[in-house]
Amino acid sequence: MVPTTSSETDQNSETKSSFHEVSNAKPPQVAVSVADKKLAANVAIVQTETLTSTATDKSLLQNGDNQKLRVSAHREAAIPMGELNGAEYIGINEVPSPRANNAKKVSLLPLIFLIFYEVSGGPFGVEDTVHAAGPLFALLGFLIFPLIWSVPEALITAEMGTMFPENGGYVVWVSSALGPYWGFQQGWMKWLSGVIDNALYPVMFLDYLKSAIPALGGGLPRILAVLALTLVLTYMNYRGLTIVGWVAVSFGILSILPFVVMGLISIPKLKPARWLVADVHNIDWNLYLNTLFWNLNYWDSISTLAGEVHNPKKTLPKALFYAVILVVLSYFFPLLIGTGAVPLERDSWTDGYFSDIAKILGGVWLRCWVQGAAAVSNMGMFVAEMSSDSFQLLGMAERGMLPEFFAKRSPHGTPLIGILFSASGVILLSWLSFQEIVAAENFLYCFGMILEFIAFVWLRIKYPNAPRPFKIPGGTIGAVLLCIPPAILIGVVLAFSSIKVMVVSLVAVAIGLVLQPCLKFMEKKRWLKFSISSHLPDITSHGPLLH
Repeated sequence: MVPTTSSETDQNSETKSSFHEVSNAKPPQVAVSVADKKLAANVAIVQTETLTSTATDKSLLQNGDNQKLRVSAHREAAIPMGELNGAEYIGINEVPSPRANNAKKVSLLPLIFLIFYEVSGGPFGVEDTVHAAGPLFALLGFLIFPLIWSVPEALITAEMGTMFPENGGYVVWVSSALGPYWGFQQGWMKWLSGVIDNALYPVMFLDYLKSAIPALGGGLPRILAVLALTLVLTYMNYRGLTIVGWVAVSFGILSILPFVVMGLISIPKLKPARWLVADVHNIDWNLYLNTLFWNLNYWDSISTLAGEVHNPKKTLPKALFYAVILVVLSYFFPLLIGTGAVPLERDSWTDGYFSDIAKILGGVWLRCWVQGAAAVSNMGMFVAEMSSDSFQLLGMAERGMLPEFFAKRSPHGTPLIGILFSASGVILLSWLSFQEIVAAENFLYCFGMILEFIAFVWLRIKYPNAPRPFKIPGGTIGAVLLCIPPAILIGVVLAFSSIKVMVVSLVAVAIGLVLQPCLKFMEKKRWLKFSISSHLPDITSHGPLLH
């Protein structure tokens, strides 16, 4: 037997003491695999190489039960850890992602305004509700519709987004519940509807400026303006999500301020009787519902950025709560001002009419301010939507649904290929009219939401005890009841769609049904490289996340 020196004895006793403290601590419950057992057996031998790792683990555990534990050893598989108490899933010998090195996480305030721009961006675009149904139905729509649609969608996003806090967002939710084929279909329809949505904003931007610059109304100047605007805003996305978040905050303040001033100016001119004007026999239900739906959806889009958010399990639900309040107020009060302070001319209530109201109430200076705010708002919506669309493609690539090159990040931590694909789609679709774009994206978005509701309810039924940092109360029955009103609304919106929009949208859906098997065939033939990122947890029914 080899004698031990006093220093070796001290080292061994220190090691045993360290392991004794680790064993007495109360770490989060973990899913133990064969790899874990092998690792524990090796560590029990108390080899000299593990002393540094043990001391590091000891210092981490001293901060409390909620600290994240990282163990350095050979990694055999991606092993999710720490399912409870808000801990993150960190595998053995995990390599930090490029995002962690090259980009900062998004905090609460920028996240609120990113959601604000994903959904709203201010009252620009709500004018058609008055044109379609009159003041009373327009005001009621923006009070009732959020309860039927926005609140349920935001709650589902909060629960599912904290359950799966990664960049795939709703693609991961549907994949976990229904399998990767339907997860891909969800990703295809949502990405396509997002790109169609983004094609609106250069159009709306120029519509608000064409009264001041008539040359932007059509022809070559308009085409060049769309291209230039798209390139500038695309570059802003390339430079980083943190920049986009704080740009959204500043844009949001600039977009809302002129309506605060307009409201103060309008007080002496308000006539409440104008708010009650309604003509039930003269309502364009298709335009009315599509405009409401478009202005109050896309709450789930922020889920595709969950991997870039600081502490998403707490930050995401808070941001959604504050964003719902901000969005509803940003629609309702400008409509109160416009319909109450100016005599009603329903035919005049079209895209850009708020700038005319500003001129009537305050003069040319206020109209210019509103036009500038509209331009800023459309830029904010563009960068927020493009961030969501491009990070969705990155998340799908990290899950092996798209070729590996979609997961490539720029030096700023942004999804380079995803940004280029999304920008190309915007340029190709920007020739469509406002009404055509809204109707087409709503149709595709409805199909995606149906899959989302099914996945939400199915995961509640099949895995009721899976960790959910934010959980909607009411159990499985409450989850089903929550989905019924928005599901009915989806049916109504689809029923009012035109034949042209329906045919184009169904063709787009059919392309997705064929595209996924084609990509799988390319993967099998090794024409394109696909891979699943090693730092992501297993979301299959056999994985520890759902069990």
